[in-house]
Order: sequence, then C-alpha cells, then structure tokens
Amino acid sequence: MIGIVDYGRGNLRSVEKALEKVGFEATIMASPAELSTVNGLILPGVGAFADAMQALEQGGWIEPLTLFARSGRPFLGICLGMQILFEIGEEHGEHAGLGLLTGRVVKFPPGRKVPHMGWNSLRLEQPSHLLEGIPNESYFYFVHSYYAEPGEKKDIVATSDYGVVFPAVVGKDNVWGAQFHPEKSSPWGLQILTNFGKWVNEDDTLSSHRS
Repeated sequence: MIGIVDYGRGNLRSVEKALEKVGFEATIMASPAELSTVNGLILPGVGAFADAMQALEQGGWIEPLTLFARSGRPFLGICLGMQILFEIGEEHGEHAGLGLLTGRVVKFPPGRKVPHMGWNSLRLEQPSHLLEGIPNESYFYFVHSYYAEPGEKKDIVATSDYGVVFPAVVGKDNVWGAQFHPEKSSPWGLQILTNFGKWVNEDDTLSSHRS
C-alpha cells in the first residue's frame, strides 16, 4: 500500500489515479496516525513553501513524516513536496523545511519567465532505481518558480535546464524527490510511478518497523 499525504496542498486524486493506472494500490491519508499502515509514501505539493510547511505543522505531520523517513520505507516528494524535503526555502523569506535532504530552495535568476511551466527534458546524472527504463532526454511536465540547490551534489540524480541547470530528481537512501509532476508526464511519468511502486513492493522495512 502506498500512502498519499493529504495536507491540503497537493493534486491528490490525480496521483492516486496514476498509481492505480499502473497497478498499485494507493490511499489518501488525512491523518498522521495512518502512516504506520503503509509501505511507501508520496508527498505531493502545489503552492508556496511556507504555506505547505505551515499546513504540515498544523496537521501534526512534521514529526511523523520525519520518523517515516527514518524508518527506511520509500518516500517520494513531488514538485513542492520535493522542495520541502530540504532544509530551507527562500520563497517570501527564509523558512525551515523538513530537513530530510541538505540544501535550500531558491528562485530562478532574473530574466527567466516564472513559473517554469510546461515540458522539459531530463539529463540523467547517475543510475537510479526510480529512473529505471527512462531514456536520457525524456520529457516531463514542470510547474515551478523555485528550484533546489542540494548541499550534497551526490544527491542530484537528474537535471533539467531552464537557462540554469537545476535538479529535477534528487535522492538519498529511501528519500527521493521529483521536481516535475509524474502524474502529468505520461508515459515516462507513469514509468517513474511504476518504478516507485515496485520499490515499495520489494521493500521489507514495514514489517521491521512494526516489530
């Protein structure tokens, strides 16, 4: 079972439908107490960094999400959900993120139209189970005005170019993020969700987490 975090800031149903389309059971989770019941987790997100963190805090999600990440179970952030995995976001001032990945989220430099909206290609920087079967230069759908600057370059799995080269996929251990929307990036986006679902099915940390 894959959980999708409902904190009022994401395209929940579209992610759920995309997972179901590729054959994986998903549930929209309105309470942090439900985290103990799922093998993998997706944190979607649209909107502003500070608003998302405030919504997570008000919903009592922050500590449970941190504990979930530490449990070793697969965790995927999408779009804003990827950005808040980092330590700091600079949208409308500096704001603390979840701190699951080192680094900060910054605005695109002047001279580039924001948001960066539409299809753009990925450059694969290193092998990844999340990107298995994805050809280099495949196109995905982006909508964002800010991008991540990871503290550790080894966390950058794939990049894209919008006048500045920015991380499009990041990952460390069991915590991963995609700046684009896989659920809107058929067929390669569906391949990524398939890869994530397979990873969840193969992972056995839920049983050890419960024991």
